[in-house]
Amino acid sequence: MADMEEVVVEANFRPEETRATHTFRSSSNHYAQVIPITTRPPPTREEDGADWGCGELNPQDAWLPITESRNGNTISATFHLISSGIGIQALLLPLAFATLGWAWGIICLSLAFTWQLYTTWLLVHLHESESGIRYSRYLHLAVTAFGLKLGKLLTIFPVMYQSGGTCVQLIIIGGGIMELFFKNVCDVKSLTGTECFLVFMCMAIVVAQFPNLNSIAWVSFIGAITAVGYCTLFWALSIGKGRPSDISYNPPEMDSNMDRFGGIMNSIGIIFIAFRGHNVMLEIQGTLPSSSKHPSHKQMWRGVTISYALIAMCLLPLAIAGFWAYGNKIPYSYGKILSSVSKFHGHKTSTFVLGLICIIVVINCLSTFQIYSMVVFDNLEFKYTSRKSKPCARWLRMVFRFLFGGVAFFAAVALPFLPSLAPLIGGMTLPLAYAYPCFMWIAIKKPQPRSGKWCINMGLGCLGLVLSVVLVVAAIWNLTDKGLNANFFKP
Repeated sequence: MADMEEVVVEANFRPEETRATHTFRSSSNHYAQVIPITTRPPPTREEDGADWGCGELNPQDAWLPITESRNGNTISATFHLISSGIGIQALLLPLAFATLGWAWGIICLSLAFTWQLYTTWLLVHLHESESGIRYSRYLHLAVTAFGLKLGKLLTIFPVMYQSGGTCVQLIIIGGGIMELFFKNVCDVKSLTGTECFLVFMCMAIVVAQFPNLNSIAWVSFIGAITAVGYCTLFWALSIGKGRPSDISYNPPEMDSNMDRFGGIMNSIGIIFIAFRGHNVMLEIQGTLPSSSKHPSHKQMWRGVTISYALIAMCLLPLAIAGFWAYGNKIPYSYGKILSSVSKFHGHKTSTFVLGLICIIVVINCLSTFQIYSMVVFDNLEFKYTSRKSKPCARWLRMVFRFLFGGVAFFAAVALPFLPSLAPLIGGMTLPLAYAYPCFMWIAIKKPQPRSGKWCINMGLGCLGLVLSVVLVVAAIWNLTDKGLNANFFKP
């Protein structure tokens, strides 16, 4: 995967100089016409394709999964944003409230939501440059803003992790929930966790045969419906069953001040990491059409407004209702959280309800997998098309996708404790959402030093970096104290 990223960032991002319309013939004898805003001549043989730019204008964009289709709209972007923006890690929000309490929990959740919404606005408006170049990949924008070496240093790991690493986590989560479903709803005890991982991965790769990001809009629609569905089911059932009599809202007792500090910072990390999707924001906007009269940021921002309103309507009630219902007894395990609706109330909830929640979560994981994996497929095909100067054949696309599925499956089997590393790796990748967009805005838009915009972005960017360091330190402390945990899905 490192080699794959090397090819992406070696592209030369110098401004294009000519305007032209290019027609390309693919291996399937179909013609695809690309009408770029700006273009430059194709690379020479010595350049081997590595010098192609990253804008709308790049002929190579017509061959890659992210930018192959520009026929998206506000509705499809909204589905992509909701599906990629809500994850099962949101179920841990009541756990964060158990440590922070009502007031600080709501303050931190509101701050994280507002902060991320602001940096999303920055990315949406940085997608298109004044010269007409479109930055449809986060790494391209970072390299343009920070330069080749610094851009690679700052973003190559978080971008790589939040695409391929998220897919591995989705296999672990989806497979773990499938195991929970089979053992507790279907009473099938013979299936192992590895077998459930394999079943989930096979289903995910079969669905992943769609050619480009825009073509999976209906998959994202299913992902958006299921994400809203399981969040709503959880908080609605929590409120509907009432509170157990012996719960407490007092913060848990800690043996030392350092333990309490680690617990508080871990809870803040859970809240800030609950919001996700910045690493695919530019890619989603890249599926929208754009012109001088109708720039893509207008449609994209409408989609962001709708999707973030729905995300807020899901996560805030989930955190508040979950903490109200279970207090500081909320478990630190996805499987136990899903089954806590019945176990904390002295009587069994219908196995149908538990099974329904598990099915919805698995379907959501399958749908979300498609969005994040498309970034990996785009990078793999970028490497091939850069060397061959022609689009990937359909059979080769299938090979790439099955190959990635196999690698992700073996990583999930080898690292079943990866979800317990989420606070650590999430702290390391947090600047991708909360810091880098602010610095990129300053580097590209060049606001007047010490002006209002400059101060806001510089302040938020620096605060994001400091928060990242503190969360990483706290995560390391907690891992040293408690160790890794691979039983996130055990009932």
